[in-house]
Amino acid sequence: DLELWLAFAAFHAGDYQRASDVYEDLLQKDSRNSQIYIYLACCYFMLGKYDEAEHTALKGPKSSLQTRVLFHVSHKQNDEEKFSNLHRQLQDTIQDQMCLASMNYMKNQYQEALDIYKRYLIENRDYVALNVYVALCYYKLDYYDISQELLEGYFKKYPRSATAINIQACNQYRLHNGKKADNDLKQFLNKIDTSFNYAKELFRHNMVVFENGEGALQVLTQLIDVIPEARFNLVIYYLKQDQIEQAYNLMKDIEPSQSIEYILQGVVNAAYGQEHNSHEHIKKA
Repeated sequence: DLELWLAFAAFHAGDYQRASDVYEDLLQKDSRNSQIYIYLACCYFMLGKYDEAEHTALKGPKSSLQTRVLFHVSHKQNDEEKFSNLHRQLQDTIQDQMCLASMNYMKNQYQEALDIYKRYLIENRDYVALNVYVALCYYKLDYYDISQELLEGYFKKYPRSATAINIQACNQYRLHNGKKADNDLKQFLNKIDTSFNYAKELFRHNMVVFENGEGALQVLTQLIDVIPEARFNLVIYYLKQDQIEQAYNLMKDIEPSQSIEYILQGVVNAAYGQEHNSHEHIKKA
């Protein structure tokens, strides 16, 4: 079916809204192909419509894809009971294990994610995209040299990979300086076409970091609910500008779970406590 292929292509090009429009139209015409509900749920998930994703996925047939979608939805909904139950349903297949590895990554369990990716890469060297996932995990574990080595091999086959170029720029920032990293992204952005739209927000975020906060208010404020690090980098920007109130408002409802969150909570509460003469906030810091 041509429309199914169009929706499939749109989804994999990052145009989730267009894909969802096609799937919705197909279901209105004929809802007997219940598998489309699962595909539509994937679109809703990528669009941040987590409740709609859950309700739609449950209309589809029981399948491993349904389990994976619901697994990720439960994480976004912070529903630990559903999350644990769906976790137990994951099987030892590459699709389910890639799903689990991505979840480990999102929960900052980088070593666990790395172990899964490396196992499948060792078993099948043809899965070259796993080099990028392994490189990303090594980057998060502060092994920037190893991360860069893995990317160099991948670039020989796919020199225009937006994801790989972004990781390379982050490695350059850590190993050398922000100027070189910024130049790498700018050169790539000047060459890319619309098929790379999905990467532009991430590039814009990272260029603000590489340029020491330049354009933070214009860029980061729009990305707080899109890229988790955007909130923390905006807090750092506000602290540098002595805008303690704004930094505090961004962090006050955050329950820290990783080192950067604990550090920022401490710094923000200390600064807020001093500014407002609040012993409660200083004690919390």
